[in-house]
Amino acid sequence: MAKEAASKVLSVEGREVQITHPDKLYFSSQAGISKLDLVCYYLSVAPGALAGIRDRPIVLKRFVNGAEAEAFYQKRAPTQRPRWLRTVTLSFPSGRTAEEIVVDDTPGLAWIVNLGCIELHPHPVRSGNLEHPDELRIDLDPVPGVTWADVCRVALEVQGLLEEVELRGWPKTSGSRGMHVNVRIEPRWSFSEVRRAAVAFSRAVERRAPSLASSKWWKEERHGVFLDYNQNAKDRTTCSAYSVRPLPDARVSAPLHWDEVPDCDPAEFTIFTIPERFANIGDPHAGMDAEPGSLGKLLELADKDEAVGLGDAPWPPHFRKMESEAPRVAPSRAKSAIKKPRVKMPLIVVANSPDKSAALAGLERWKSKHVEIVGFLATDDVLVDSMRGRSSTWTRIRLNLRHVPGAQRPAQETPDPDDDPTREWRQARKKKSSQR
Repeated sequence: MAKEAASKVLSVEGREVQITHPDKLYFSSQAGISKLDLVCYYLSVAPGALAGIRDRPIVLKRFVNGAEAEAFYQKRAPTQRPRWLRTVTLSFPSGRTAEEIVVDDTPGLAWIVNLGCIELHPHPVRSGNLEHPDELRIDLDPVPGVTWADVCRVALEVQGLLEEVELRGWPKTSGSRGMHVNVRIEPRWSFSEVRRAAVAFSRAVERRAPSLASSKWWKEERHGVFLDYNQNAKDRTTCSAYSVRPLPDARVSAPLHWDEVPDCDPAEFTIFTIPERFANIGDPHAGMDAEPGSLGKLLELADKDEAVGLGDAPWPPHFRKMESEAPRVAPSRAKSAIKKPRVKMPLIVVANSPDKSAALAGLERWKSKHVEIVGFLATDDVLVDSMRGRSSTWTRIRLNLRHVPGAQRPAQETPDPDDDPTREWRQARKKKSSQR
């Protein structure tokens, strides 16, 4: 086997960008895409990809071992970087600050992709005005079992409401199961005000389509398509247009025209098809910056909601408790809730590993060992969880044995592999607490 090339230097708009390990497979199981293939994809759609990230601080979500391995988020700009890449310093709700990369051109785009950034995660602000977003982000996130057709129906409700409040939305597939609608706004409202407008918007869509849409933060209350208003909280990022997603078929978060939404198929938008689409029709979001709108009417909706007793909606758990926020506890756990007997699911853990592919291999070994049980398992009985570690994520795989007859349920065995990177830290913390 030929030895993998150590590096390749690309000349991009007059600058040299080194691509390290260009032949390294980033999508190996199905698509067979190398790191260089990924860089070339982004270069082929650079005007569209740059439109979503240019002049914005960007969080580096790095898949250094490819799409099948776990990623980690890097907020701070690498110390070793080209002189021509600029940075800005952001402050976060925690009080900390970070110097983040700002990508302005195609060489910068190629450079961050070389770091393993399969996806692009810009903040909704420009570098010259870091406290006032210029983008309202509407994230349509379907709960398990919801069809793509329902996602599209909710997207059309979003379009209708945006028109009523005199805003224009620009839809795109998320590249996964949902859809995003970006709205360019005038940069004169704070993050809190933009999020407040997003809460009011989400509630209004739920009122328009109560059987399809949900604005409820707690998973136990959600149904249909959840409108994740908290994507507008400070320090939250979502993948931008033309981002490749870490799925086996290398799907892309594809910008759409509104008339494409009802009949589009997200599986058709991949690293293999988008360059030709881009060459043929251009960027459906090319005119976005020319039409910034006002949040005035949405903030009026928020005032009306508050006047009838609808206060602030829950914030993400790592944010400080807000003055007007209701108790940050799931309704079923609230002291005032009528307690219902909790049904404990028969769950077993079959694999723990920082390497997702190793965990999935462990799942296959378990299935081979328990062939007689596999037929009882439904698709949603296999729970592949991305767990948050201290600095990166890891994978836990559990099985719900609810459909397996009680007498045939396998007992909990030692997971294979059993590499939980947080175990030592949790045990030390528990020991410390017991000594107090």
